[in-house]
Amino acid sequence: MFVLVIKYLTPKGFRGLTLYPFVFLKDKSDKENVVLLNHERIHIRQQIELLVVPFYVWYSLEYLVRFIQYKDRNLAYRNISFEREAYQNEKNLHYVKQRSFWRFINYL
Repeated sequence: MFVLVIKYLTPKGFRGLTLYPFVFLKDKSDKENVVLLNHERIHIRQQIELLVVPFYVWYSLEYLVRFIQYKDRNLAYRNISFEREAYQNEKNLHYVKQRSFWRFINYL
């Protein structure tokens, strides 16, 4: 995982963005934020498991389905299985080492 601070690549309203193998952060101080970095580390693992490109396809399609379901961008984003797994486990700094393969399926 390569962590770079490039605030213009991070979408408005977000502090980080993971595009395997990079994590782009909005603010330099976030390089010290272990919870945020763990959240992004979970996304790195998810992307590896799905061989990167299929991850983005799945992520986009699931976002679309959730947006139709909730009619709210933020609610749709928060309910994507990948995000639900990452948010629920971001404070467990050992999670990535302990998680089972394709664990995000449990968050569908």
